[in-house]
Amino acid sequence: DSGDSASELQEWRPVIYRKCTDTLWLLLFCLFWAGLMFITGYAVMAGAAERLVLGYDSFGNICGRKNTPVKGAPLSGQDMTDKKYVFFLNSCNLEMQNLKISSLSLCVSSCPQEQLNSLEDLQSFARNNGSFLCIYNLNVSSYTQNSKAAQLCPTLPVPPSKSFPLFNRCVPQNSECYSKYASVLISMVNEMDVFHRILSGILAGRDTVVGLSVLALAFSLILVLAFRFIRTLLVHTLIALVVFGLLFVSGVLWWLYYDYRNDPSTELETEKENVKFLLGYAVFSTIVTVVLLSLIFVLRKRLRFTVQLFRIVGKIIGRIPFLLFQPLWTFLILVVFWVFWVAVLLSLGTAGTAQSTSGGQVEYRALSGICHMAWYHFVGLIWTTEFILACQQMVIAGAVVTCYFNRNKNSPPPHPVLSSISVLFCYHLGTAVKGSFLITVLRIPRIVLLYLYNILKQKENAKCLFKCCFCWFCCQESCLRYFNQHAYTTTAINGTNFCTSAKDADCILARNSAKLASISCFGDFLLFLGKVFVVCFTVFGGLMAFNYHRELQAWVVPLLLVGFFAYLMSHSFLSVFEVTADAMFLCFAVDMETNDGTAEKPYFVDQELLTFVSQSNKLTEGQKHRSTRPFHDNEDGTELQPMV
Repeated sequence: DSGDSASELQEWRPVIYRKCTDTLWLLLFCLFWAGLMFITGYAVMAGAAERLVLGYDSFGNICGRKNTPVKGAPLSGQDMTDKKYVFFLNSCNLEMQNLKISSLSLCVSSCPQEQLNSLEDLQSFARNNGSFLCIYNLNVSSYTQNSKAAQLCPTLPVPPSKSFPLFNRCVPQNSECYSKYASVLISMVNEMDVFHRILSGILAGRDTVVGLSVLALAFSLILVLAFRFIRTLLVHTLIALVVFGLLFVSGVLWWLYYDYRNDPSTELETEKENVKFLLGYAVFSTIVTVVLLSLIFVLRKRLRFTVQLFRIVGKIIGRIPFLLFQPLWTFLILVVFWVFWVAVLLSLGTAGTAQSTSGGQVEYRALSGICHMAWYHFVGLIWTTEFILACQQMVIAGAVVTCYFNRNKNSPPPHPVLSSISVLFCYHLGTAVKGSFLITVLRIPRIVLLYLYNILKQKENAKCLFKCCFCWFCCQESCLRYFNQHAYTTTAINGTNFCTSAKDADCILARNSAKLASISCFGDFLLFLGKVFVVCFTVFGGLMAFNYHRELQAWVVPLLLVGFFAYLMSHSFLSVFEVTADAMFLCFAVDMETNDGTAEKPYFVDQELLTFVSQSNKLTEGQKHRSTRPFHDNEDGTELQPMV
């Protein structure tokens, strides 16, 4: 019975004996996350994210909540539960001094909707609305009697203002005051370092970014279902939508650019910055449109093979239906991690000690080492995100390998996804860590180059050099991702470590590149068009949404975030088909080199895939008798063994 059981097990699993791979890298990743946990604890203890989100007054009180007193500041420690908005006493003449707004600020329950011209108006507004616009220790009845009321109350006349969800500020509606107010707020953001600017971008467009991310998720799910039941008409429809989306988005970007540039009211720095980035987006979108339209025209004759390829891939996914849910779990894990990461970032950005000044006001002094912690935290974002995506690739590849090397195609192995997950967690987490670390190493220099480019963008020679280096790193990252994916599949087949798997995969792909490269290329191109479809229509929605608040929001950070999340979501979902196709072709190459189609060494491949490869590469003769160096076989020559 035990012999029959072992025989049955060998019938569907390529490698029987596995061992843990790249354990030192897994240990390194655990140590790295220990550092992240230390930063998280420090940020929670020393930070105050509420201060950044809710806003605070000049006396250290956070608006919208109860506060604790600060030594030396008698007006601190007040209950501001009903006072949710920040009001500046001199909103029409704000000035920046050492990255701080010179005007006193208070927490108020409501913003004045009408202009207040006198102290009597201030007093009447306070009594009717319960919103006190003078210093807290000045009684309402003393507004018109206290000789110092002019210094303790807002500068008259007080312009009508409206509560705007940007840091819960009372924004003046008077055109002249509004211009100065917005300019000071934007200049405050512009003078901050990159770390704080990213924070402001996330908070400024948080609702829109979340909504557009949900839209990108919906588009991705629709495409996954579309590719599962793909037909020739559906491919033509997708290509038509991509062409329409590219042309439409490019046209809208150029239209917005000319609208902004010719608008006589474009005076604020944020509006000028929007014009610059709109021009950059329009040029980039136009170039991408021209390139993709050219590729679509050149590759139009290969659509029949592409449709047939996705039918075969869909057949494999039909045997493993739970593969379609794998990106959903990956997405949920990524969302949880991103929410955790942003929460820690907000807390870290507000880590500081409250110190009272000579006038009884409160200033927050940043703690030392925060910048280094922020960069460490940022590396953790990239590395962990890539690790999660690498785990998804290994799970999908492992499930495909399990089903491919199964003799009985009509009886697929039970629970291949769960089996692949268990193998990953028991043996190959270190391999996923190492592959994701290599991607991180290539991405960090790109970010550093982008930072240096923003500093030295006035120098033409430096701009050209940085662009060349940036493109070089992008190409290197794309190539590394391609080899990583095949290394993960080889690890799923042979149970070898990352370097050995990468070498073995490279050797097999090199020997079979003539047959498999063109087939895989067209499938990847169609999937890339699907990702372009998601990004195009999500960015278009972002353009329309952010255009409503063009004065107060610089578009660069929110729109880039929207594009980044849209691409990441579409890549996470469509990678099921990409990884399945690549793993299938790698298994096919290994099968061809290990077996020869005879009764002693039959192929694992089914006839449909074999016919497709033969037709696609015009190899109808000589395939069964080609001479290749086989790997080490077992006694009956029917099972796959590790490559050496």
